[in-house]
Parts: sequence; structure tokens; C-alpha cells
Amino acid sequence: MITCTLRYEIDPDQLEAFTVYGKAWIHLVEKLGGTHHGYHLPHEGPNDIAYAHFSFPSLADYEAYREEMHNDPECQRAYAHSKRTKCIRRFDRSFTKPVLTGATVDELGL
Repeated sequence: MITCTLRYEIDPDQLEAFTVYGKAWIHLVEKLGGTHHGYHLPHEGPNDIAYAHFSFPSLADYEAYREEMHNDPECQRAYAHSKRTKCIRRFDRSFTKPVLTGATVDELGL
């Protein structure tokens, strides 16, 4: 599994528009075969930083999603919304491999 984390710098005056964008992408990532872990909007601290996390079974599946989203009309509408509202100033993308199961310290030999 590969998880994509997006760190957004957003326009705080366009938080509602960014929320609409996020809700659309939760649907779109899942429609295109991924698992979305949600958008995390500013609450305490900086008012212009937000995050999104979503996963695909493999990097190849993520790359297929990237190809498919460029041809998907709903994805293009979501992108157009962000450009029209200017809710996103910039973003960075990083990839991680999640550890999703725990173990007792005895099981780990600690």
C-alpha cells in the first residue's frame, strides 16, 4: 500500500470553497479505486494549512489513477473549481507506506 499526503497552502478566506473541493476529491479518489482518509482543515494554529491523505494498493495503481483522472470529467470540474475560486495557493505531495497493525511489546521482543 502507498499513501499520498498532500499539504496545501490555502486561502483562509476561501475555506468553504476548499471544503467543497475536498469533498469532491474524497468521492473521486474512491470512485477511481483509492481509499481516502479525509481532508484535515485548519482549526488551531496556522489558518492557511490543510492536509489530505489517500491510499492505493501500489504505486502502479496510483499512477493509473493519475492517468485516469486527467480524462475524467468530474475530476476536471473539481480542478476548475479550485482555479475559479483560487482556494489553493500551492500544494506539496509526498508518499509513505503506512503501518496499520500494532503488536504488543512482548510480541515485538522489546
